[in-house]
Amino acid sequence: MKKTIIGLICALVTPLAFAQTSTTTTEETTSTKPATTTETTTSTTYTAGTVTTYEPGKTVVVRSDQGPVSFALGTAARVVDAAGKVVTAPLRAGQKVRVYYTGPTESRTVERVVVEE
Repeated sequence: MKKTIIGLICALVTPLAFAQTSTTTTEETTSTKPATTTETTTSTTYTAGTVTTYEPGKTVVVRSDQGPVSFALGTAARVVDAAGKVVTAPLRAGQKVRVYYTGPTESRTVERVVVEE
C-alpha cells in the first residue's frame, strides 16, 4: 500500500518538477532627439484678367493689371463658370477669367479657372 501511495505522489509531483518557467523582460527606450513638427500653410490667390492665349491642358496666358501672366495647367485644374459648372468649351481670347492658384511665382499650381462671362 505504501508503494502505491508513493507511486501516486511521484506521478503527481514529477510534472511540476520538469515544468518550465518563463520570464518576460520589457525594455522601454526613449529618444533624446526632440520631436519635430512642421506645419505647412498654403493660400490660394487669384489673378483676374482676359485670356490672350490658351492651349487646353497645357497653358493659359492672362492679361491682367500686372501685364501678361502665364499659367501651366495641370491635370487637376478645372475650368468652371461663375455657378461652378464645368465648362467644356475651350477658352477664347478676350474672355474674362479668374485663375485661382497656389504656390510662388516660379511654381504656381492652378486649381481652377473661373470664366466670368
